[in-house]
Amino acid sequence: MKKFLVFLLISFSSITYSQGHFNSFLNQVSPISSSQTRMALTDSFMTFAATRGFPFIDNDTAVFLYRGSSVSVSVAGDFNNWNFTSMINLAGTNLFFYQSKFEMDARLDYKFVLPGNNYILDPLNPHLCYGGFGPNSELAMPSFIQPWDINYNPIIQHGTIVAMDIYSNNVSTNYHVSVYLPPGYNNSVKYPAVYFQDGADYISLGSAVNVLDNLIDSTKIEKVIGVFVTPNDRNNEYAGTTRNQYMLFFVSELVPLIDSVYSTYNDPAKRLVLGDSYGGNISALISYNHPDVFGNCGLHSPAFQPNNNEVYNLITNGSFKNIRFSAIWGTYMDPYQSLETFRDILISKNYLYAWKEVHEGHSWGQWRANIKTILQDIFPINIVYVNDKLIDKPLSFLLSQNYPNPFNPNTIIEFTLEKATPVKLIVYNSLGQIVISLLDEVKGYGTHKILFKAANLPSGIYYYKLVLPDRSQTNPMVLLK
Repeated sequence: MKKFLVFLLISFSSITYSQGHFNSFLNQVSPISSSQTRMALTDSFMTFAATRGFPFIDNDTAVFLYRGSSVSVSVAGDFNNWNFTSMINLAGTNLFFYQSKFEMDARLDYKFVLPGNNYILDPLNPHLCYGGFGPNSELAMPSFIQPWDINYNPIIQHGTIVAMDIYSNNVSTNYHVSVYLPPGYNNSVKYPAVYFQDGADYISLGSAVNVLDNLIDSTKIEKVIGVFVTPNDRNNEYAGTTRNQYMLFFVSELVPLIDSVYSTYNDPAKRLVLGDSYGGNISALISYNHPDVFGNCGLHSPAFQPNNNEVYNLITNGSFKNIRFSAIWGTYMDPYQSLETFRDILISKNYLYAWKEVHEGHSWGQWRANIKTILQDIFPINIVYVNDKLIDKPLSFLLSQNYPNPFNPNTIIEFTLEKATPVKLIVYNSLGQIVISLLDEVKGYGTHKILFKAANLPSGIYYYKLVLPDRSQTNPMVLLK
């Protein structure tokens, strides 16, 4: 028996591991009657699976795996609308599994559920995504690229946060507001303003301050002032009985105060209001009713269901308003098809409507990764105001995104200069430590390509910084081995 077991383990190691298929493991275990042998083969497979990560991914199939003495285990997540899907127990072992196909760029939240509705994180998966109800385990399929911009970058300049409490006569309550001032904020310069619903969540769960810092530093958006407003009674203020009073607080109290304290454009085209879920509902209501205040509306998976689809019907059936929309939603949310219809109707009514559909759920994991999408749609760096007139402003230099990205082990960094100048090109790791100086010399007019070789470096996020005598720009890149 011992020799037979050793033969099976060697056979499984040499055949199944080279194939890398969970079903091959099941096929090998199936004819085995000995529980001892089944457990040994399971141990062997799990050791191999640990080298690839959990959930175990076979091409477009994710295999959720749990080992324990529980009599039953279920999995709940974005992919099944957080209902319970029973996992299968491999007879003669303590292994439970469930496998399902997903798009190669899908990213989803999930948890395991033990008897008694006991929700737990996946003990084998260290990757978490935090939301309004605490952390969830994260499934990221192979083609999903983690957002670089949510990470704190120690080598760039950072904005300043000013906290204030504002009393609203319309709602008869105080609101806590955090104001983001971009690096180098100057009262003599005008700035666009971005107003965030669920302000505290956009900061803590969405890492919006890091996003603003990174996008501004990498010249992907204009320098903006961020206004993060934290609700007191979210459901009523965004969708219920006080929604109209809250709207008046925003347009008649909050915006005038911000404009009086900070150097902002008094122009609806330079103001953006955005929110997630119910926050998207109130953002759309505010902008549609007051396009003279907010000419831009950002929607992160807007929930338009309240009050018999009040906001949805108001905009789709109402007259055209001068508003630009930018929206993102996931296909693992119900009903995402209504947001496709909303998009199509608004485009047919000649609205400017930028949109993005991703293979994700209704979660902060999706929203935090796409704050940049809305900001880049509305306030791209090549659009500036001069004496209140819109200009396309050419850049004096351009640092392009490296390619390929992610890369292994080499990548090309490309930049363009409008004239000869001293140039430094430096690569940093995620701790802000210099990895290598790729360039320190005078370069002439035109486009230059630099090869970065990273064969001796570990996987991770790196930053490349182009430094000129009077300015600099930093871009992220991902080494994935």
